[in-house]
Amino acid sequence: MPHLRPFRALRFDPATVGDLALVTAPPYDVIDAEQRARLIERHPANVVRLDLPADEPGDEPDDRYRRAARTLAAWRSDGTLRKDPHPSVYGYEQTYRLPGTEIERTQRGFFARLRLEDLGTGGGVLPHERTLSAPKEDRYRLLRATGVNTSPVIVLFDDDSGETTTRLATVAGRPADVDVTDDDGVRHRLWAVPADGDGDDAAAAAALIAAAGRAPVTIADGHHRYETALRYRDERRMTRSCEEDPAFDYLLTLFLETSGEPLTVLPTHRLVRTIGEPRAAAMLSRAVDLFEVEPVDSSGALVAAFDAVGLARGGEGRFGLWTRAGGALLRARRHAFTPHLPAGGEALRGLDVTLLGVALERLAGIDAAAVAAGAIGFTKSAADAIAAVERGDADAAWLLQGTPVAAIEAVARDGDVMPQKSTYFYPKALTGLLINPHEW
Repeated sequence: MPHLRPFRALRFDPATVGDLALVTAPPYDVIDAEQRARLIERHPANVVRLDLPADEPGDEPDDRYRRAARTLAAWRSDGTLRKDPHPSVYGYEQTYRLPGTEIERTQRGFFARLRLEDLGTGGGVLPHERTLSAPKEDRYRLLRATGVNTSPVIVLFDDDSGETTTRLATVAGRPADVDVTDDDGVRHRLWAVPADGDGDDAAAAAALIAAAGRAPVTIADGHHRYETALRYRDERRMTRSCEEDPAFDYLLTLFLETSGEPLTVLPTHRLVRTIGEPRAAAMLSRAVDLFEVEPVDSSGALVAAFDAVGLARGGEGRFGLWTRAGGALLRARRHAFTPHLPAGGEALRGLDVTLLGVALERLAGIDAAAVAAGAIGFTKSAADAIAAVERGDADAAWLLQGTPVAAIEAVARDGDVMPQKSTYFYPKALTGLLINPHEW
């Protein structure tokens, strides 16, 4: 079973930095160079200087990671960052509008340390997605230089009793320690819940930790960070073999309970880039081999059908296809896919992204090697996908619904992993709310 611990977080001190909204940032992997520059202009102590260090003229290899380490040390010395006095779990709430709708949702969870364990069937931590070597190398070099987790891994757990939902609502009923709204309009609130002593807070912290530790948890986001932390742990163990329960055996984790407010998983739409207009038109005409096909009169009809997909159940085998020759709404005829499905459990074989992989190969000759070589692009916006085809930046656009949370957990329990870009949990956890130092 997973093992959780409270911890003493490093947090920005508002008495030193002022408005905490100015020093937080989105996750590193959604920030481009222009946005990074804007964040640093917003505040010189923005966390992006730690979480996404950039090369500067004249840098030697790894200088940017060493620069992040020096910045961290300076901020700890001058009071920019302060370590909490009590080991705590940290209640977290995100209030957001579901993209493409006027519907508001509230998502709650808590931060704690999760003990690292090797990934594999039967363990307490279950992955669901393949990883790439380049992002892991970047995160490893940063972790090795700084010795802290700046961004959390996000995991899912189930508590059908409703007790976790009730406890988090109670925590959220008091004034927040941090209350900021990000550039996407998502409101983030954070509460420290001290775990030492014998008061109500300590009891609440212990109950939250116990609920998340009763059964295996599933990694929702942060597979690269988790595997990086494993590599770092193994390296540190070689030099600190006599230390019992070292802090580097753990990593910063956000725990989300799945049975309360619905979690939002957005789709990542596919752009087909390398087949040319005639083959794209042929792909549309051959779709009847695998799908029930309903032609659409305009691209706007497809956008309307997929822009608010956060409300759709997902997993229904429903797709949109647009080319410069026209488009259609498609519904998978599952028996037509059966002979071509990959090996794996029923959960993996039933995913929309699995069906799409079969369709791309059967209708357009795009196999896994072609995808890895760049034949497919990705976008979160149905409108942007259609626009890419219209202006000639893509030959076709495939629109999807989101993957249901239950299907993600089922794939992980089966020991299978999904293709890249199968899930996009929304909203993302804000970086800079707290940092996990590898020390007690």
